[in-house]
Amino acid sequence: MAETTHNTTKHVASPLARQTLLDNDLTRPVAGRRPIRILPWVHVVKIGGRAIMDRGADAILPVVDELRKLLPERRLLILTGAGIRARHLYGVGLDLGLPVGSLAPLAASEAGQNGHILAALLAPEGVSYVEHPTMASQLAIHLSAARAVVGSAFPPYHHHEFTTSRIPTHRADVGAFLLADALGAAGLTIVEDVDGVYDVDPHGDGGKQARLIGETSAADLAKQAGTLPLDRALFEVMARARHLERVQVINGLVPGRITAAVRGEHVGTLIRTGARPA
Repeated sequence: MAETTHNTTKHVASPLARQTLLDNDLTRPVAGRRPIRILPWVHVVKIGGRAIMDRGADAILPVVDELRKLLPERRLLILTGAGIRARHLYGVGLDLGLPVGSLAPLAASEAGQNGHILAALLAPEGVSYVEHPTMASQLAIHLSAARAVVGSAFPPYHHHEFTTSRIPTHRADVGAFLLADALGAAGLTIVEDVDGVYDVDPHGDGGKQARLIGETSAADLAKQAGTLPLDRALFEVMARARHLERVQVINGLVPGRITAAVRGEHVGTLIRTGARPA
């Protein structure tokens, strides 16, 4: 009997099958639509490490109390940044000649420590600290069991950090925004120790003449010279936002500001991103 050979190869129809994924013009027809919002009901609050956590109990406990009072009306993802200890790590690491990819996880470890502190203070409300892998795959179930979750704001680039600088450029502000935008969160509030973004550094020379900027855009801030309370890499990722149309920077040392910002009130500096209205 003659043998019959059957072609068992399975073909999957895909508009990307014959395209290079590196060509934006070719991928735009299928990749250009807005992604779904995964957690549209969560509010992301990023707590500054140097601005809040380094100040100790006088700053931390009022912030924790305000977050606690917010829990009955909002579900929160609370992210923490690194502070002065990370700067010390940078200094030691640079003296040793460590590459930027080795400095990034060292600083991220301090951001995580700050997160553990906040989670411990909010533990009576069922709040816990979760690591990045859990946040990526199980955040929804944690937020169904508790009104808030705490995590590190540092993006987990670590050894994959970009080598454009000797100090990691993608730090807590960038990580908080990337996560909030990826989740399609209801909003992102960045908590600092100043009322918002100023036209000049309020703590530097000429600080007495500093003017608070009520509303601006990421593109305009990217052109502004001088010291800013935000990571400059943030403005680049803001330009590519898909969900978050604006971010607010507020002073967490002023009682009630976090609550007002999460409720949508204008109490700091509003920064418009590159996201288009839905």
